[in-house]
Amino acid sequence: MSRSTRAAGRRAAPRASRSRARSHRARTASKAIGLTLLSALVPGSGLLMGGRKKLGAFVLTISVGLLLIAAYVGLTQRDSVLALAVSPRQLLIATGAVVLLGGLWIWVVVASHKLIRPVSMTYTGRLAGSLFVGLLCFGIAVPTTVAAQTVMAQRDLVGSVFQSEGKSKSATRPKVTNASDPWAKTPRLNLLLLGADDGAGRTGVRTDTVIVASIDTKTGNTALISLSRNWMRMPFPEDSPLHKIYPDGFYDPNGPAEQPEYYLDSMYDNIPKAHPGVLGQTDNMGADVVKLAASAALGLDIDYYMQVNLAGFRQIIDALGGITVNVNYRVPIGGDYGEGPGSNSEKKPSGYIEPGPNQKLDGYHALWFARGRYGLSDPSRQERQRCTIHALVSSANPQALVTSYQQIAKAGKQLLRTDIPQEILPAFIQLALKVKSAKVTNIDLDKNKNFPTGQNPNYTAMREIIQKALTAQANPVASTVKPTKKPTSGTTKKPTPTKTTPTTPGTAENLNDACAYNPSQTGN
Repeated sequence: MSRSTRAAGRRAAPRASRSRARSHRARTASKAIGLTLLSALVPGSGLLMGGRKKLGAFVLTISVGLLLIAAYVGLTQRDSVLALAVSPRQLLIATGAVVLLGGLWIWVVVASHKLIRPVSMTYTGRLAGSLFVGLLCFGIAVPTTVAAQTVMAQRDLVGSVFQSEGKSKSATRPKVTNASDPWAKTPRLNLLLLGADDGAGRTGVRTDTVIVASIDTKTGNTALISLSRNWMRMPFPEDSPLHKIYPDGFYDPNGPAEQPEYYLDSMYDNIPKAHPGVLGQTDNMGADVVKLAASAALGLDIDYYMQVNLAGFRQIIDALGGITVNVNYRVPIGGDYGEGPGSNSEKKPSGYIEPGPNQKLDGYHALWFARGRYGLSDPSRQERQRCTIHALVSSANPQALVTSYQQIAKAGKQLLRTDIPQEILPAFIQLALKVKSAKVTNIDLDKNKNFPTGQNPNYTAMREIIQKALTAQANPVASTVKPTKKPTSGTTKKPTPTKTTPTTPGTAENLNDACAYNPSQTGN
């Protein structure tokens, strides 16, 4: 073979290789852009079309496999997802996985476009292709970043609010013996809800809102029991050190008849100051004091507490987009009698929330709907607090949680304080899901007998009423009140007031009935 023939053969070989490479490329810039979009939607497809068949098949297989695994876990392994959502360590791993997958996705898109685009392109075509790939990468990077930030916000919230049993101290909570099924021997979980008011101009912390939620761990049916802020002589269990100090309840036997410094809402702040360390090691002695007193007063073993800071409560409601409530009478915004612990000087309300059905309230007005008391009775205030909780639970829909979760988590760090340990959070979340779809009722403690004065509430009678109501929940009675219908557009007809059947002591009243629109109520 001559030298010229061998040289011609060497020159011909590269041309064949380039020809085969060109066969995988798009003929036009617009088609390349379309195939690049397909490669972003179906990761791996662009690599296959660009001639990298083994790599493309591997990426495509991994992508489809991850989607199938995610669908399987989401549909059949809810417990595992819940466990991950409340485990700081697993949430950190999940954050790393999200960032890694996002980075690999972007690499696949860029690599696919390089393989697919024509070899010869005009400047305009190259610019258009580069801009489009940039937009695709941006479209992947933004949700990846948001997802990573959301997971980290959840981790921060869990780590800030919920401590592990070994790293936190409580004088009153039960010991965790079975984290996977903590309610195995607990037919009812009793949770103390505290609304703490430590606003500007007030001395110390007052628990103006004290509610016990008694939850059926099998069905999620929940009974709410409100305690009046001005009850006196709150008892303590006989085996508590505080019972020895206050054998006849929390009050001064040598003092006047009305003793604001011995109200229920003063216990949280005053007893720890007067008797520091009396309960032993605890991260929140005030909450433990109120738990013990509420347990003895109501005849219930209270397991855990959740303390709500009112400023954070307002932020939570704003993050959820507000709540919808029925306002049956004018509710004052602000106002102070100038009496009682931590009060300011007397002043009139700055405004009112006017009556009306299905009112959408933002955080500021929702807070005053729950708190307003100037000129109104304490029982009416307690009922509005229960209705606020009911509306808040109903408003926590998945769409609101997903779109506003970082705001909710940020507010939650300021909002919540609790002795619920991290170990049982998955079980708590499952129970909360049951509560959301179950029946929520209010137990009437016979306000005619127990609320004329807070000086000597009849705790024995209350305990009997509560036990009767909780026993009766096994045979629920259908609601007697139909929901209020919204007026149709174009009509001026006023909404028809709802007729309610009077609740007798010992009866659990459905909160749909108690919170219905009934303008005949006066709040007195």
